[in-house]
Amino acid sequence: QVQFVESGGGLVQPGGSLRLSCAASGIRFSIYAINWYRQAPGNQREFVATISSGGGTSYADSVKGRFTISRDNARNTVYLQMNSLKSEDTAVYYCNTAGRNLAVWGQGTLVTVSS
Repeated sequence: QVQFVESGGGLVQPGGSLRLSCAASGIRFSIYAINWYRQAPGNQREFVATISSGGGTSYADSVKGRFTISRDNARNTVYLQMNSLKSEDTAVYYCNTAGRNLAVWGQGTLVTVSS
């Protein structure tokens, strides 16, 4: 019943920006910390960013200073603003509750950074 739907991915050139959205349903969204993850082809899923119920944030070293996670509790949505994108950011991006992942992993949204 807990579901997250990711959107906003696409093709972008190196140095460009994208804004991803993660729409949640089936939970009291405002009380949960939410994470973004990503998975590049052939690799394991990795942590990207987290935002607490109170708005505190933390990032993987690989994206710190370039990505910003935010949330809009009124819309049950978490965002990931991605700036200064690099080819190594190419991956399928997913969101889920932090700690224990309550949602079944969905399809994610594909971000491709390429010239």
